[in-house]
Amino acid sequence: MLVYLIRRLVNVAVLLLVVSAITFGIFFMVPKLTGSDPALYYVGKIADKAAVEGIRHKMGLDKPIIEQYGLFLKGIFVGRDYSQGADITHCAAPCLGYSFKTEQEVWPLLLNRLPVTGSLAAGASVLWLLLGTATGIVSALRRRTFLDRATMVTALAGVSLPIYFTGLLALSVFVHTLGWFPNDYVDFGDDPVAWAQNLMLPWISLAFLYAATYARLTRATLLEVLGEDYIRTARAKGLKERTVIGKHALRSTMTPILTIFGLDIGALIGGAVLTESTFNLRGMGYEAVQAIAQSDLPVIMGVTLFAAFFIVMANLVVDLLYAVVDPRVRLG
Repeated sequence: MLVYLIRRLVNVAVLLLVVSAITFGIFFMVPKLTGSDPALYYVGKIADKAAVEGIRHKMGLDKPIIEQYGLFLKGIFVGRDYSQGADITHCAAPCLGYSFKTEQEVWPLLLNRLPVTGSLAAGASVLWLLLGTATGIVSALRRRTFLDRATMVTALAGVSLPIYFTGLLALSVFVHTLGWFPNDYVDFGDDPVAWAQNLMLPWISLAFLYAATYARLTRATLLEVLGEDYIRTARAKGLKERTVIGKHALRSTMTPILTIFGLDIGALIGGAVLTESTFNLRGMGYEAVQAIAQSDLPVIMGVTLFAAFFIVMANLVVDLLYAVVDPRVRLG
């Protein structure tokens, strides 16, 4: 198990390095290839030539792209100084950039937004995982019944309806009309009950979208597993149906569920853009939208790298859970 863990950690480190290089290239090398000037994203398009040249030198944009990337990596580990003569702006490690439009370092800004996005992801993921898998299991065990068809129609509706439709509809009915839920975020440390009450509607709206996918996948996978030879053998040995389903069939069903769960939770922590915008939750997704509107390049790149980090780490956790669910993975 230790060798497997070390191998996975090395793979994660290499993958994060590749992702950071590609992301840096997209934001700084591609604009030059298309004739754009990245310095304009820092000072605005109406800035004079002297201001553009000054910010280009201060940000190191006049250096070769490899050297720029080296400075970026250095900033992550030991911090970085953006200097222009006597004008020096320090960005402490881990430095993901500095927004000269808001006069803020990107890393503390993202950390400040993380609790909101993390709270949204935590509650919604528990709901969609439990409801989605439970619905899929019941639907598979009651195949071709009214319950099966009703749950699959509901799941299809959940997949088809976008969050900005279900979210706005929920706000209109349950907040503005009935007044059942508040719509102001409260920190967990300040009031855990109010924290849950304020996030309940976003949790349900987001879980409705994701649970539909989990229900359909769980149903299809469980039906396939129930047709395997080892399931028929277990039944032929006289094992109780509860043991056959719970101990044998569901264990094999969990592998694809873990796969998409790792991707979904990682991407969601990276920034639930539509959900946060719909419910006015000021998390990383909301911050990304504001940064795009202001052409705040460092923040946009920081959110992108932050999201990539969480997706990679979520998949690492999934790989480790694979080794627990199926020991044969350790040998792969």
